Amino acid sequence: MAGLKVNKKTNNMRQVANLALIAILSIAATNCEQAGANEPETRQPAAEGRAFYQLKTYTFLTEDEVKATDQYLEAAFLPGLKRLGITTVGVFKLRTNETDTIQKTFVLIPFTSMEQFLTLEEKLAQDEEYLTAGQDYINASHEEPPYQRIESTLLKAFTDMPKMQTPKLEGPRSQRVYELRSYESPTEQYYRNKVDMFNAGGEVALFDKLGFNAVFYGEVLSGSRMPNLMYMTTFSDMESRKAHWETFVNSPEWKALSAMPKYQNNVSHADIMLLYPTEYSDY
Repeated sequence: MAGLKVNKKTNNMRQVANLALIAILSIAATNCEQAGANEPETRQPAAEGRAFYQLKTYTFLTEDEVKATDQYLEAAFLPGLKRLGITTVGVFKLRTNETDTIQKTFVLIPFTSMEQFLTLEEKLAQDEEYLTAGQDYINASHEEPPYQRIESTLLKAFTDMPKMQTPKLEGPRSQRVYELRSYESPTEQYYRNKVDMFNAGGEVALFDKLGFNAVFYGEVLSGSRMPNLMYMTTFSDMESRKAHWETFVNSPEWKALSAMPKYQNNVSHADIMLLYPTEYSDY
């Protein structure tokens, strides 16, 4: 009997202890909820919320190829993207010259997430309007393809410009200059250094101050010439482009930034492509 009384006493003590623990946890949970309610709704780091971009580059050999792809992009692809909520898509042509005579079309697509990028083709394949409007391109013969090749580059927006911006330009579209630059670095470490030069170093801020009307700045996540970054600035015409760049290279901010020892040798090769927007481009 004595043993039984001890066990009952022990069990009672355990029950009291458990009830006390439950009460403590309940109070703690309530305090956490109240504290959470006082926190701002967005608690993500500054680097979060950065857009992703896909840059598709079509190359052509014939005018028929150019025409077929233009018809597809204007009548099927861009409307299909808009039905999926992707509403700001740029379509540009390369300004050919004596050294670069190959016709190219550039399509710049913004995404809010990687999931949106990864599910795009699947969703378009379920869109009957897209399939009908783009049937000539989609079902083209191997003997008459609508392009030679497509190169795809995937980018993530810089921290100092996490979203694409639509440039404010006046004048005819045919005169506008959309300057796409690709900066390659000798190593990944030098590449990160160049990205830092744009963000923490103030290069993005300087472009903004001088009115370069940038569309995007992006870290290349996957492409054919890595490690590299890409960005696009815009001008109303060639004269405006020339004047802007003269102001940039002569600015005290750029002279000081480019002379800093920490930012030396971080670009090994640069490609500069001068483009103009198609009539059906969103900007």
